[in-house]
Amino acid sequence: MSTEIQRFDFKGAALRTLTDEAGEPWFVAKDVCDILGIDTNHLGESLDSDEMNTLRITEGNTRGNPNKTIISEPGLYRLVMRSRKPEAKEFQRWVTHEVLPSIRRHGAYMTESTLEKAVTEPDFLIRLATQIKQERAEKEKAQAQVERMRPKALFADAVETSKTSILVGDLAKVLKGNGVDIGGTRLFAWLRDNGWLMKTGSSRNMPTQKSMELGLFEIKETTVVHSDGHTTINKTPKVTGKGQTFFVNKFLGHREITQ
Repeated sequence: MSTEIQRFDFKGAALRTLTDEAGEPWFVAKDVCDILGIDTNHLGESLDSDEMNTLRITEGNTRGNPNKTIISEPGLYRLVMRSRKPEAKEFQRWVTHEVLPSIRRHGAYMTESTLEKAVTEPDFLIRLATQIKQERAEKEKAQAQVERMRPKALFADAVETSKTSILVGDLAKVLKGNGVDIGGTRLFAWLRDNGWLMKTGSSRNMPTQKSMELGLFEIKETTVVHSDGHTTINKTPKVTGKGQTFFVNKFLGHREITQ
């Protein structure tokens, strides 16, 4: 995931974003919560694990904890629905009608300051064009990988022998691309209801012993260093290559994988 921050301004409030390898936008959770009037301490109760992540972001000489919680585009919309502030709908419209189309069309948000740089700094457009070219190349590479994960490849060798694990939300995208009407939230619920992920407690959304023994999941651990110096471990379930094939087979009615 790119750690290059793009800064936007919503009525004087900062909104920082960045993009992942597939070109999908992520938002710094604190900025979104400040705008929507939501307590950041309860994000885990509002969002699924694939809708939030922790990333080390260093911005110049800014002090404080560099590990920032970021949320996905679907996660942002869920927080908008929770917000009681009258500006929530206006904020969502601004994001969907201005910020996201500009990012996806140009690879950058063309604010007045950006345009001023383009005029006053001769090398700025060259740097911007280089950045856009690199981001497009990365996006095309990621898209090519998704194409390779479609049914013909899935049921050949590509995924079964893959060493790349993906998030549950990414598996939902693969399923949706193959005609299965499901999103990340519904897929998490299905996995819990069918005994592949745990349902309750601190281990909610973690793989069950059965799914781990079958090699369908692995757990990614991320160390978070807090501002007071103490550390915590964030755990995220990821679907292995074998797991990807297993669940796609289940949804599309093909043969099941045995141990």
